[in-house]
Amino acid sequence: MQMKKYKLGELMEVTRGMSLGGEFYSTKGELMRLTLGNFDYKNNCFKDDKSKDNLFFTGAVKPEFILKKDDIITPLTEQAIGLLGSTAKIPCDGKYIQSQDVALIKCNEKLNPNFAFYLIPSKLVRNQLSAAAQQTKIRHTSSDKIKDCTVWIPEYSSQEKIGNFLSSLDKKIALNNRINAKLEQMAKRLYDYWFVQFDFPRSVSGEPGLHELSRTDDGKPRSDFPNENGKPYKSSGGKMVYSAELKREIPTGWEVRKLSDIANITMGQSPDGTSYNENGDGVIFYQGSTDFGNRFPVVRMYTTSPTRFAKKGDILMSVRAPVGTMNIANTNCCIGRGLAALNSKIGSIMHLWYLMDVFKHTFENKNSAGTTFGAITKDELFNLLVIIPPKNIISSFDEKTISIFNYQLSIEQESAKLTALRDKLLPLLMNGQVEII
Repeated sequence: MQMKKYKLGELMEVTRGMSLGGEFYSTKGELMRLTLGNFDYKNNCFKDDKSKDNLFFTGAVKPEFILKKDDIITPLTEQAIGLLGSTAKIPCDGKYIQSQDVALIKCNEKLNPNFAFYLIPSKLVRNQLSAAAQQTKIRHTSSDKIKDCTVWIPEYSSQEKIGNFLSSLDKKIALNNRINAKLEQMAKRLYDYWFVQFDFPRSVSGEPGLHELSRTDDGKPRSDFPNENGKPYKSSGGKMVYSAELKREIPTGWEVRKLSDIANITMGQSPDGTSYNENGDGVIFYQGSTDFGNRFPVVRMYTTSPTRFAKKGDILMSVRAPVGTMNIANTNCCIGRGLAALNSKIGSIMHLWYLMDVFKHTFENKNSAGTTFGAITKDELFNLLVIIPPKNIISSFDEKTISIFNYQLSIEQESAKLTALRDKLLPLLMNGQVEII
């Protein structure tokens, strides 16, 4: 493939956003200001900034700073290593304001926008931006420095094929993420109904005769029962008892126990640092929440001297800030400080996963309240008080949710393969070593 040398300034316009006065920040409104938190720089895509609640802007805004769907943006400030050179596409028209830390990329007729989206984050451009960045505590770049970067690009038709191919991979990954989020929402809602609000079906509660009460003497369903599974337990008057330990009522027959009574817990321990490598020697090594992707952790390191182990299928949970970040080990691995591995003593990964998810939100609430829960110790984790329902209720929950969980795992596996394919091909496509016919 023939490649031609350019400065980025010959291929695009790069413009800085407007300064937005803090007195016009608001928790509601029509227009939202873009922040560096809108860049998912690890996956090179747009994300909602959930770190602030005053993202709306109520002041006057010039029309040219209100961005359109698929506009390409790149950060001018590096608050986190790897942020400079990342790109994102605006997801919709007329909602986001370009702020001064964000540059807007407008390609001319020589450069395909989809190709440009992957060209700017390429290693070639990132290295140039990094070398030219102002060396302060928080590094900065500028529109001129971006335009001064040297690149080699193929003819437009090849750019278009490359951009469309890479975009198709990212769109499939994004679709998988949306499907997974919907499935997670469904399963979480069911867990909340059953194990937080205690409105599980009374037919699985173990109360004698309740299933029979849902039908008339001739076997027909009774009209005052919502379905054959029986009425929701607490809402329909299921018996509750007061737990002095939790200072709340729980269903009769349920127990308050320690987490270690229902879960095998392994606390991580980091091996000697000289054993770490990135070339695949030894055992996959995970340490802390930095190794977390979606359902599966991201493989970044190996160790030839593993110490503490997690098994395939174990829940991996961060025990340092942010406490409670979780995913599933997709292979046997070594876990270091900052992680714990959990599996269920009662045989239910579904129940344990969503049980720990409830604790994750407890930790987040502590953080948002200003009482930072920077870490959880072994004793604190082992002694967390949990409510244990009868096994038949857990089994019934498993039956209803395990297909969701397994489908999520298969989607994550597909996304991981697509991501690996994209990351392998991207540099080869950008430098002309691989051509799309």
